[in-house]
Amino acid sequence: MSGVLGGVRVLELGGIGPGPHAAMMLADLGADVVRVEPPTPGVHLIPPADDAVLRNRRSIAVDLKSTPGRDMFLSLVDRADVLLEGFRPGVVERLGVGPAECLARNPRLVYGRMTGWGQSGPLARRAGHDINYLALTGALHAVGRPGAKPFPPLNLVGDLGGGSLFLVVGILAALFERERSGQGQIVDAAMVDGVSTLMAMYWSLTEHRLWSAEPGTHMTDGAAPFYNTYACADGRYVAVGAVEPPFYHALVTGLGLDPAALPPQLDPDSWPDTTRRFEEIFVTRTRDEWAAHFADTDACVTPVLALNEVADHPHIQARGTVETVDERRQPAPAPRFSRHRPPPLRGPHVPGSDLAEVLRDWIEPETNGQVRTE
Repeated sequence: MSGVLGGVRVLELGGIGPGPHAAMMLADLGADVVRVEPPTPGVHLIPPADDAVLRNRRSIAVDLKSTPGRDMFLSLVDRADVLLEGFRPGVVERLGVGPAECLARNPRLVYGRMTGWGQSGPLARRAGHDINYLALTGALHAVGRPGAKPFPPLNLVGDLGGGSLFLVVGILAALFERERSGQGQIVDAAMVDGVSTLMAMYWSLTEHRLWSAEPGTHMTDGAAPFYNTYACADGRYVAVGAVEPPFYHALVTGLGLDPAALPPQLDPDSWPDTTRRFEEIFVTRTRDEWAAHFADTDACVTPVLALNEVADHPHIQARGTVETVDERRQPAPAPRFSRHRPPPLRGPHVPGSDLAEVLRDWIEPETNGQVRTE
């Protein structure tokens, strides 16, 4: 089966970060994604042929600065449903492949634009990275311990959560709307906007004075003993997320404590002392011993796994959450559907290696012996 997006054609202007991740997700869902690379490859942390983020799509090399290259690219635009680009505002316009040119040729095109700051505003043309977008939206300030400096939670929140996922949501929404209107449109996905949307709950808590400006003092940022991580006897960690009272009761009794002898669960003044008591108990056994001890309970205790341990966990194995492609492990496509299975994972292609095949499939497909020209 071809996946839920089977038949959707996507052009991805090659870049790094959230744009390629969004293209990966669309390809995982069954779209025919073609990655367009410059003739001279850029610098990559991982060789492109080994990068799981570049999986499931073909690659062509096109010189958009040349007239023949631009014309050939625009002929692909004529047949595309979606175009993705992640350059600073004005770059694709200078190349002659901006939204105005592309939508004039293909009014049904969904033109997805991925930036950090957005297409407008005083910072629109400034450089930035995940950590900068988190900083300006209040998200970075909220991550940390009292008296400690803020620390970035990898690039999961800005690049991928506030960037890639919002770009995909926007593209899917625009494709859905196109079925009614017959018209494509531009999707302006900015990481600063996406991260801000992810912070909606914390805006509400702040407006109701239920969230202070001091990080590390709230229920979900490491202050509460029942939503925290704990060192074990072997130097590894367990994660605890026993928020609801029944789960907290299972945690406390599993630690050999009497719930009646502890302060109320939601009393913030008692959290430091309760945390210390939990620390003293958790450090008496290894991580895996605690994981086994709580395995059949609702105490919400799980081992903190390193990436090289994830694929071996029984739940991850049962779900098939990690797959191996070309002898390399990588995450399986998500989400899952009842009537469609994703296409088999294919490893990344050598940049620029699929031009002849893409031109054959996109430009000159045959239907009943006739070359389709529309």
